[in-house]
This record gives sequence, structure tokens and C-alpha cells, in this order.
Amino acid sequence: MKKIILILIISAFFTSCNSSKRVVTKKTRTTKTTNKHNSSPSATTPKTVVNIIKHAKTFEGTRYKYGGTTKKGMDCSGLIVTAFKKENILLPRTTADLSKRGDWIDVKKVKEGDLLFFATSKNNRRVNHVGIVTSSRPGHVEFIHASTSRGVMISNLAEKYWYLAYVQARRVL
Repeated sequence: MKKIILILIISAFFTSCNSSKRVVTKKTRTTKTTNKHNSSPSATTPKTVVNIIKHAKTFEGTRYKYGGTTKKGMDCSGLIVTAFKKENILLPRTTADLSKRGDWIDVKKVKEGDLLFFATSKNNRRVNHVGIVTSSRPGHVEFIHASTSRGVMISNLAEKYWYLAYVQARRVL
């Protein structure tokens, strides 16, 4: 019985929001942003977007929990839904449903508050991970997301792992 429970837990872990196996192998490439890099949204960013990003950043360091939407634990789509809900913007709860909302945009045109979608499962391009753009300038896009291995953190799209896993960007505001 213990073996079955262990197998179920391990399989749920690997099929959750982000594939931890690949994250661990690239751990040195994904780093938590320090104040030095923690840039604020630009002055031209709408107040609603600034508030969404600010609220999402309050969860930085929160551990990953599948289905979580609180400081006790958070998953990637839970972070998006919670941050937008603070501004009375209701979005679907799953990454797959989120990936169909809003307008598709070219990655070169992303702005703060846009959503980035990733396929992190090996040999599968189905979207299973999402983050919110926190900072964007030519050639440099940072986003906040909930990673299974490190919890809520800010990463850079230029990191090899995220660059290769990237699928699409969407603007919901």
C-alpha cells in the first residue's frame, strides 16, 4: 500500500505545473532575482498592471503546492489567478484555459502584465506552465512564476531552459 501511495505522489509531482526533473538539471541557470535586478514596471505601465505585479511579488519565496493559491503554497496558474483577482479581474484557474484567453502577442512585443506560457514536459509542446511578465525591454524579459523546485520566483526568458520551453505570450488586459 505504501508503494502505491509513493508512486501516486511521485507521478503527481512530475505531472504538475512544471517538470521539476528538467528544472533541477538547470538549477544554476534559474536564479531568484535580487533587488539589484528587481526592476519595477515602467512609468507608462497602467496602475492596474503595476498592482497585479506588486501583488504577485508578495508571494516571492512561497513554496510550490499543486492547486495552491495562498502564502502556504502556490502553483503557477494559482499565482496568476490570485494576482489578477486582487484587481477584480477573474481568469480561468488552469494553465490550459488561461492559454486561450486574451490576445496572442509576439514575444518581442510583450509588456508588463502579459502572460508567458511554457511547455516544460519532455517531448511534449502542450502548455503546462505560466508566468506574468514583470519587466520587459528589448532582449530582456523577466517573469514571475511558481516553480515546482523553488517556489514563486522571478526568472529571465533568456535563460536556456525557459527560452527552449517558451510557447506563446498573451495579453489579457
